Amino acid sequence: MVKFQPTDLHFEARVRSSFEKQGVMATIGAHLIKVVPGEVEIEFPYSLSLSQQNGYIHAGVMTTVVDSACGYAAYTLMPVEAEVLTIEYKVNFMSPAVGEIFKGSGKVVKAGRNITVCAGDVIAVANGKEKVVATMLATMIAVRT
Repeated sequence: MVKFQPTDLHFEARVRSSFEKQGVMATIGAHLIKVVPGEVEIEFPYSLSLSQQNGYIHAGVMTTVVDSACGYAAYTLMPVEAEVLTIEYKVNFMSPAVGEIFKGSGKVVKAGRNITVCAGDVIAVANGKEKVVATMLATMIAVRT
């Protein structure tokens, strides 16, 4: 596993502050459970209000969470004057999203000065067992303010 060195020693506080500004994360009941250099994990509970017609967590909700996990994973390595935005992503949905808790996990694959490539998974937790239900490959950009 690649170990990353953040350029901002206060990266975790910066990530948490930015995350708290995301209304969509509050709306779905998501919270950060892991913030380390190059890796972020977000968790949210099952809710019927987040489901599609069959009762599974909606693909759009899963994509929203894993996109944020990947973005914040990239953000942990960005300089203090930068913000993070998604350039593109591709998602594969591998199983119906059935569970009590869901985790969006994002990890930096390759960090660059402006562009960062990340990989992410959505993990469903049902009866204490974890199952990857979606996977993402994403490209993020550092926008200097």
